Amino acid sequence: MKQFKADLQAVMDRDPAATSKLIVFLTYGGFKAIRRHRRANWFYRHNMKGIAELISAKTRRITGVDIHPAAKIGQGVFIDHGVGVVIGETCEIGDNVTIYQGVTLGGTGKDVGKRHPTIGNNCMISSGAKVLGPITIGEYSKIGAGSVVLKNVPSHSTVVGVPGRIVKRHETKIDLNQNVPDPILQEFARVCKRLATLEEKLGLETCKYSIVNTEVIEDEAYLQKLVEQREKSKENKQD
Repeated sequence: MKQFKADLQAVMDRDPAATSKLIVFLTYGGFKAIRRHRRANWFYRHNMKGIAELISAKTRRITGVDIHPAAKIGQGVFIDHGVGVVIGETCEIGDNVTIYQGVTLGGTGKDVGKRHPTIGNNCMISSGAKVLGPITIGEYSKIGAGSVVLKNVPSHSTVVGVPGRIVKRHETKIDLNQNVPDPILQEFARVCKRLATLEEKLGLETCKYSIVNTEVIEDEAYLQKLVEQREKSKENKQD
C-alpha cells in the first residue's frame, strides 16, 4: 500500500494535467503500466515466469509500455503518457524517477548478465531518449530529449546530444524542464560570431546566409549595417 500511494502521489506532484487521484488511477496509462509491472515482477521473483510474461504482454497491449517483468523499479516512478517506453530485463530504476514517452532503457547486443542501464534516484529521462547498455546514470541527473547515452553519467549532470554529452554539472536539484542547451549549436554560434567580427575588421562582405546567434539576427541596426557594407563593397568593385 505504501508503494501504491507513492506511485499515485508521484503523478499528482509531477503532472500538471492530473486533476484527481481517481482520474489517475482509472485512466493514466503510465500509472497502470507501473502497477501491473509490480504484479508481474512479484510472479517473476516467485518463479512463476509464465504468468509474469502474460501480465507484461497484456500491459504492453493496453498501455503501449513494454517493461520486462524482471526489471527492478523503485517507488514514486512516474511514466508520463508512456507510449513507446521500453524497459529491459536487467534494468534498475531508483526512486522518484520521471520517464517521458518514447524512452528506451535497453541493451546494445546479445551480451548475457547485466546488459541494461541503472538509473539513480530522482533522475529525469526526457522524451525519445535512448539509454543503452550496462551503464549507470547518477542520481539527480537529467537526460535531454532525443539523446543517445552510451557511457556512465555522474550524479547531478545534464546530458544532451547524439552521442550524449554532459553540458551541466553539480545542479542541486532536478526539475521537469525538458529545454536543455545544445552544445553543438552553441559552439557553432560562437564560431560564427567570431567569423562575423573578423570579417568586419577585414572589411569583407558577410554572407547573408551566415548562421549567427538569435540576438544578432534580430538586431535590425546590425542587419542594416551589413546591407550598407554589402552595397559599399559592390560600389568599390564597380569603380
